[in-house]
Amino acid sequence: MNDSIYRDLASHSTLSRPLGTVIAVQANFYQVRLDQPSQATNDQETFSLLCTRRTRLKKIGQKVMVGDRVVIEEPDYQDGRGAIAQVFPRKTELSRPPVANADQILLVFALENPPLDPWQLSRFLVKAESTALSLCLCLNKLDLITEDQQQQWQQRLEKWGYNPLFISVMTGQGLEDLNTRLRGKITILAGPSGVGKSSLINTLIPQVDQRVAKVSGKLHKGRHTTRHVELFELPEGGFLADTPGFNQPDLDCEPQELALYFPEAKQQLSTGNCQFNDCLHRGEPDCIINDNWERYDHYLTFLEEAINRKESRQKMGEQESSLKLKIKNSGQEYYEPKLESKKYRRRSRRDKHQSLHGLYDQQSLAEIAHEDEDL
Repeated sequence: MNDSIYRDLASHSTLSRPLGTVIAVQANFYQVRLDQPSQATNDQETFSLLCTRRTRLKKIGQKVMVGDRVVIEEPDYQDGRGAIAQVFPRKTELSRPPVANADQILLVFALENPPLDPWQLSRFLVKAESTALSLCLCLNKLDLITEDQQQQWQQRLEKWGYNPLFISVMTGQGLEDLNTRLRGKITILAGPSGVGKSSLINTLIPQVDQRVAKVSGKLHKGRHTTRHVELFELPEGGFLADTPGFNQPDLDCEPQELALYFPEAKQQLSTGNCQFNDCLHRGEPDCIINDNWERYDHYLTFLEEAINRKESRQKMGEQESSLKLKIKNSGQEYYEPKLESKKYRRRSRRDKHQSLHGLYDQQSLAEIAHEDEDL
């Protein structure tokens, strides 16, 4: 959305009403961080209000997401309450994680403990590229590897099309450069469990005090410590959105789009066109993408997954599904069988009452008819 249009809307809608950013959502309540302190008091705590959503927004189907820019009505600064009266148009919108107006993704991986898995990293990179947001790849625990190992990863990832930022939360290396990239933006923090995301938040924003879990010694996997999406305000401006960690993000994209999420393939596509418009770049005649890049095997595997996913959805659309889609807290999708409503669903008392009335009426009519026959 054009910044000048946004400012016009804000000035028109907030002549006497505060403007803020939704930083947390739970049930039907929204924590809103105000842009300006209240005029009634200079207390820093009044920067945040616990708000509800006006009924008229619900009637028009206007949802409120973390990251939304909103107008507050009837603010009660003493009790820290208010009501969201208006939601401004969003610049960007993600469904999983549910965040509005995000500017970039900070993808964090560990170099060691757990060791960096190229396959898992590739999967996360493709998922991040599919959001169309700017991407910053950050590799943590630099203190656990040698300079030669760092150089090897640097060169390897440059061939993938990325210039990673190497940091160490433990020693503070690289954190100054990271702060520069985060300043003034809404950044989505993503990555597998155990790579140090919560520790990074605690370092960048000490007052948050995120819960940190240790990495499993046997499996070299982290434990989930984040359960809900929440925005944390950075000391130098901007917000950091912590999202529930998960180990295998879903690649929900069209097969024809997948190559665009690999910088190596995208660079080759920029030099010309394949012979066929629906080319999937797996050995078709006159395909412009060759197979002499490291992640080509990753591409083929992800492509098969995207094709199978599309075919499964088409089959389920052709016939009534006996499965229902469920989504875990981590954002991972899975299906479970639907229960047969006639067998398992209990009838309501109203329905039973109406049925009894019907039987009574039918019985009364039958008795009247029988009396008429006797006459």
